[in-house]
Amino acid sequence: MSTDTKKTPYNPPVLEFKSCTLSVPALVLFSNDLPVIKQQLQEKISLAPEFFKNSPIVFDIRELNKNELDIDIPALVKILRSQGLLSIGIRGGNAQQNRQAIELGIPVQAMHGVSASESAKPKTITPIPEPEAKANEPSTLLITQPIRSGQRVYAHGDLIILAPVSSGTEIMAQGNIHVYAPLRGRALAGVQGDTKARIFCSDLQAELISIAGIYKISEDLNDEVRNKPVQIYLQDNTLVIKDL
Repeated sequence: MSTDTKKTPYNPPVLEFKSCTLSVPALVLFSNDLPVIKQQLQEKISLAPEFFKNSPIVFDIRELNKNELDIDIPALVKILRSQGLLSIGIRGGNAQQNRQAIELGIPVQAMHGVSASESAKPKTITPIPEPEAKANEPSTLLITQPIRSGQRVYAHGDLIILAPVSSGTEIMAQGNIHVYAPLRGRALAGVQGDTKARIFCSDLQAELISIAGIYKISEDLNDEVRNKPVQIYLQDNTLVIKDL
């Protein structure tokens, strides 16, 4: 005697939440002078326009609030958007500033382990201050994990990567870049105008390479240098790519 068993149809999920890590630049403001902010943004972006194009950014205004300098949040966001920067968070704002940001669809970023909702409340305790970095102090950033598609990395000095750099990534350094693995994605060295900066990699497959704002895209690279260990530097305002 047979028994008919109806199988429940399988309905695969249409979405899923997963944790991820994103490297997003933070714009720390020390002045509330909007015209000057716009001018300096234009100057910095002109050094590496491809890197900043449609870049997500978090703006940090805690230094302004520490010095009791108010800033027009909607006007600031308008300036950022006019320069091709996409605001995805505010950090260090007071309750009013956080509300203005939320009204613009910009989330409040938590700081020092404090939740976004708590950061919007008046402060009743004094947080432990973070160690202050010395102005313009270069530092070497060492990364041992692969750089995944969509990630962005910024180093205030040299950048050393001991793992593959995937397509769709952006790595950026004020000094030199060293990649001891395949280099795909975009690599920008000397982003603050250091024309002596260099890029070293063991396998060149980059979508874009740049030094001090002078760049080449993948289509401009000769077959002689592709998939080879090379160094890249500036000579007479021209990018030179040589075998290592």
